[in-house]
Amino acid sequence: MPRARRGRGEGSIYQREYGTWCATYSAGYAASGKRIRKTIFGLTKDEVAKKLSKVQASRMDGTFVEPSRMRLATLLERWVEDAARPTIRETTYVSYKGIITNHIDPRIVGTTLAILNPVHIQRLYADMERDGVGPRVRQLTHAVLRRALKQALRWGLIARNPCDAIDPPRVPKRQITPLTAEQVQTFLDAAKGDRLYAVYVVAIGTGMRLGEIFGLQWPDIDLQGLAINVRSTLIEIKGKLYLAEPKTPKSRRRIDLPKFVVDALTRHRAQSVREGFAKVPWVFCNSIGGPLRRTHFHVNHFKPLLDAAELPAIRFHDLRHTSATLLLAAGVHPKVVQERLGHSQIGITLDTYSHVVPTLQLEAAGKLDAVMQMSAKPKKVRSSLTR
Repeated sequence: MPRARRGRGEGSIYQREYGTWCATYSAGYAASGKRIRKTIFGLTKDEVAKKLSKVQASRMDGTFVEPSRMRLATLLERWVEDAARPTIRETTYVSYKGIITNHIDPRIVGTTLAILNPVHIQRLYADMERDGVGPRVRQLTHAVLRRALKQALRWGLIARNPCDAIDPPRVPKRQITPLTAEQVQTFLDAAKGDRLYAVYVVAIGTGMRLGEIFGLQWPDIDLQGLAINVRSTLIEIKGKLYLAEPKTPKSRRRIDLPKFVVDALTRHRAQSVREGFAKVPWVFCNSIGGPLRRTHFHVNHFKPLLDAAELPAIRFHDLRHTSATLLLAAGVHPKVVQERLGHSQIGITLDTYSHVVPTLQLEAAGKLDAVMQMSAKPKKVRSSLTR
């Protein structure tokens, strides 16, 4: 096919022998001083002309970004190691690495940043769903991609973030299953013979996370001041246990203790001394004085207790929800509940325990009724006439 003659002012736009169109432009100079020339491709002459005009306009206003030949896999590796890892917790880093290795890399193999677009990412989420990957993992995949591509935008590797054009995968709100006050008493009655009885009392009485409870050391407990100071959390990474910073800055907190928690901890301390663990730093330890592991605890302690008490198969984390629900139902201000739980924002507390809010609203309406009825009572007027 003969090449078509270029129109005046169109630049170096020409048709290739196979019928496609392309245009070349100068992208500056290499370190050696050699001119760098780039090529734009398209199916039609108009398509290439528009692309070339867009490049020329962006070069004029300073927004032009040279398409990068870097692969997405390379970007993700550099981002997670160089940019993300120094700013996130080790457990988060391990989670990000798993998302990249297990879900992103196998499905977008060899894709370069120059051609990456919203369609690629949308197809990634669709493929994950078809493969049976849960919505929470898909949502986390979106978060990882969005953060990495946002960094690529800052580094000047891409002109826009493709994730901004996509709605993140939605995760159905998980129903929490707190115990009622009666169920709590049934559960604690069944747990009285367990050597880790105080673990359950602390969970219900403070709303602490399991990792925070397992990470407690005796200097964190102020039995005289009736308080616990949450300073760390116990995490497990690849089979090894580590003490780490709490989940958020708000998670470092002081929690005032009710009497039943203080009593349980006092008895637990005496029991630890009798078992020969007086010098063990852990408040809650295993049978040889070491820190507790989640899996062993769930299988050998928590689940059997639920069965013995004939209670629903809840998660240990639901004891935290139980603590918050009981406090809110008792009329404790949500701000106080937020501080006890260590939530970063009160909105998290209100959203998580919205099932309690209708009850509180009815109670508030009833109290307002009582106030208005009191104010509406006729007042006695003393007569100015004297007899």
